[in-house]
Amino acid sequence: MEIRKAHFPGRAPVDAYGGGGFRFADMSHLGSICCLPSGIHGWDVTRFEDIDLASFARVLGQAEEIEVLLVGTGTDLRPLRPEWKAAFREAGILADPMSTGAAVRTYNVMLSEDRAVAAVLIAVD
Repeated sequence: MEIRKAHFPGRAPVDAYGGGGFRFADMSHLGSICCLPSGIHGWDVTRFEDIDLASFARVLGQAEEIEVLLVGTGTDLRPLRPEWKAAFREAGILADPMSTGAAVRTYNVMLSEDRAVAAVLIAVD
């Protein structure tokens, strides 16, 4: 049996969140996710405090295809660290932090408008 990192190879709206995970594209994922142009990937982040710049490597690797990055920070809004903002700015990405729920709703709207949007979403209970 081969176990692979979680990855859905397409763009899809997030249908539901909570209970420690997300539902999208008739699938469910337990844990945090990155919604990127290359698809929806599992994200090895459980708390905002655990994020470092390396946590955004996959996002920065696809920067040419991303104009806006929504950062779902959990149940509460948390500001982005200055070094993250500088890295996003250098990559040409406008990063906007918000609670995970707000980020999910905003992501779905922007995705429906065919915008160059990505989201990193910390799972909430």
